[in-house]
Amino acid sequence: MLYGETIYLRPFALLDADELLQFLIENKTFFEQYSMNRSNDYYSLEYQQNLIKKWEEDSKKDIEYKFGIFQKNNDELIGTIQLFQINRGSLQNAIIGYFLDKKQNGKGYATEATKLIVEFAFNILKLHRIEAGVMPHNIGSIRVLEKSGFHKEGIAKKNVKINDSWEDHQVLAIINPND
Repeated sequence: MLYGETIYLRPFALLDADELLQFLIENKTFFEQYSMNRSNDYYSLEYQQNLIKKWEEDSKKDIEYKFGIFQKNNDELIGTIQLFQINRGSLQNAIIGYFLDKKQNGKGYATEATKLIVEFAFNILKLHRIEAGVMPHNIGSIRVLEKSGFHKEGIAKKNVKINDSWEDHQVLAIINPND
């Protein structure tokens, strides 16, 4: 587990599947603005259980690390954060992605979680670089990344298909200061 001031990050376990499913259903409309299309079965307990099993395997293989963001005061799941597409060898990089409960936006939780996972990536995983892609109109997410030390690098044109439309993404990155 990774502990911050007000939150902690913990890898998902099968026991979290119900809470994760509820979190996703409650935020479905909000998250769909920024994420790829999801099939209807994505919003089922079985699908979430299978995803959690996959995440456990992927972390053992060092290709993806997915954490729940939990409030310290009540252990409530308020978000997810992950490092994925981890490349080793001469690249030593990953992509960061996160989702925060709509009701929790603007309270500093995403910034705190981002700083925790960056510290994990640089100090434990020994990655050199972390990248993020954010739709340019998602100012809140860009601010989270900038407050966490990421710098803007440019616009990736028609980079990710969201709601059946290829969307531009602001590319941001952070470099391990120890390298």
